[in-house]
Amino acid sequence: MRSDRVVIAPGRGHFSQVEVTRTIGIDIIVGRYPEGASLPRDAELTAMFDVSRTVLRESVKTLSAKGLLNAKAGVGTRVRERSAWNMFDSDVLGWHLEAGIDKRFLRDLADIRLAVEPHAAALAAGRRADDAVAQLRDSIAKMRSFASDSIEFADADLRLHLDIATSSANPFMRSIGAVIEAALRASFRLSAPTEERERELTIAAHERIVDAIAERNAEAASAAMKEVIFNGLRRHGAAG
Repeated sequence: MRSDRVVIAPGRGHFSQVEVTRTIGIDIIVGRYPEGASLPRDAELTAMFDVSRTVLRESVKTLSAKGLLNAKAGVGTRVRERSAWNMFDSDVLGWHLEAGIDKRFLRDLADIRLAVEPHAAALAAGRRADDAVAQLRDSIAKMRSFASDSIEFADADLRLHLDIATSSANPFMRSIGAVIEAALRASFRLSAPTEERERELTIAAHERIVDAIAERNAEAASAAMKEVIFNGLRRHGAAG
């Protein structure tokens, strides 16, 4: 897998095990060590990071547990295929965000959102508590009160989606949202509607989700959620 990103190799210095793990993890994600490639030998890596073999082996063990590496005696340590990476792991998600979100990541994130969020919205329409709609409308009001490219706008957007998951009364829905929360926040900031017309269309699309939940219209809530996700992909330029 080739990458256009520029990666600067770590310099000498006494790295901690956490720093070694993070650096190798990001290097894998950006393609410095492509899928199927072998990592440099232990001697090279311990010299690069100025750490002991014990620290390096703990880092390899951690990355293996996250699905990024496969270490075998007599064979060496190889980068696993991307499909094996645990994308719900908070470190793996965080390293993707540090490395820079690309269109592939955004499409993959949209895929999992489309698999979960429309159904969460439909469930919320049927199961919501009486006070849930007021909370959802408060998030819409906050979106209207902040600039589209602000952190506050993205946070209000995120809060709306997480509250919909909570209103589904299915703990798995809320748990999935919590796991990918950082990725969603970054995604929402990247897809912020900067033009006034786009801003109004975006807020109106979110209002349709809330209106459908308020009316207990599960089909309309699901359809409105799909529209919001696809519109975000379009603004990212990652649709299709």
